[in-house]
Amino acid sequence: MEIKGKIILALPEVVGTSKAGNPWKKKEYVLETQESFPRKVHFDFFGDKADQYNLAVGDVITLSFDIESREYNGKWFTSIRGWKAEKDGVASAPVAASAPAPEFGGAPVPPAPQNFGGNETDDLPF
Repeated sequence: MEIKGKIILALPEVVGTSKAGNPWKKKEYVLETQESFPRKVHFDFFGDKADQYNLAVGDVITLSFDIESREYNGKWFTSIRGWKAEKDGVASAPVAASAPAPEFGGAPVPPAPQNFGGNETDDLPF
């Protein structure tokens, strides 16, 4: 899934160690959509992705993400886990120079007729 919006909050990085003794890290952000009725969306990057995407407040991005829900003590929790972020306005490959537009000469375009439908009191063109 994808969503586009502006980063409005970058939360502090969270680090820890799993039960198996493996270190982990997570970076969390809040994105606000740019719609008629803006929505705020909390998401995170986990593990290697946390270092790969360094986002800042004010960045406009397109976020690719997965939604996951899990149960803990009889309650359900849903998280949005980002796996790719593309910043808007980042220049991609340079655009090849194109040939200049051709110039057209000739007679000027004649004015539109004043009487469209034959009825002189009707000013509608149909």
